[in-house]
Amino acid sequence: MIEFVPEPSGGRRFRTNSRVRLSDVTPSGLLRLDGVARTLQDAATDDWDACGIDSEFNWVARRTAFRFVSRHWPIYEEHLSSVTWCAGTGAAWAERRTNIYAGDEVVIEAASLWVPIDRNGFPQRIPAKFHEIYGEAMGGRKVSGRVDMSLPPEGAPQRPYQVRRADLDVIGHVNNAAVWQAITEVVEAPVTYAEVVHRGPVEADHEVTLVEGEEAVWLLVDGDVRVSARYRWA
Repeated sequence: MIEFVPEPSGGRRFRTNSRVRLSDVTPSGLLRLDGVARTLQDAATDDWDACGIDSEFNWVARRTAFRFVSRHWPIYEEHLSSVTWCAGTGAAWAERRTNIYAGDEVVIEAASLWVPIDRNGFPQRIPAKFHEIYGEAMGGRKVSGRVDMSLPPEGAPQRPYQVRRADLDVIGHVNNAAVWQAITEVVEAPVTYAEVVHRGPVEADHEVTLVEGEEAVWLLVDGDVRVSARYRWA
């Protein structure tokens, strides 16, 4: 069970503003799930860029989960703000909490597990400087790096899923937000809860299969689960 810890009263918290753009909405004008993921990813990136840590590693998402805590789902052209902070760490991973606001109201709460990797894709330990900057906000909380990876049931509907060049990021993998685009082939906003777990990378030359279950989606490469997702309709 994912714990959405409350915003701390002290320590580093980073706020950034955004707007629901045309490329992130459904035909009905609702913010898509990959638009939510992109908002979270951008807030995390902006915070990391501003924190003052000089490093050669990249952060990759291991798990991203969010829950809808309002009666208002974000819509086209709406102005949003995000507050993000570190909610805990392990030896080679960190949990980032983010609240997305519409006006003064929290509409989405998110918890993401991120892993720092070097240029060769190997996990790196959390540096001491990280704890100096983010430590007060997380209050010594330790988080597990273990994630639950489900398997699709036999006979579940499946179909090919085409990876596009536009889906790839600077690491050469399908970007976290682009993975959520695959999930939107099955799931439309609004939802009360959504979670994506990354077991391994999806890359440009992979033949990907999308499998649909009951409130669940999987992406397979050569029969191996690379991504699993679960959700609950609003």
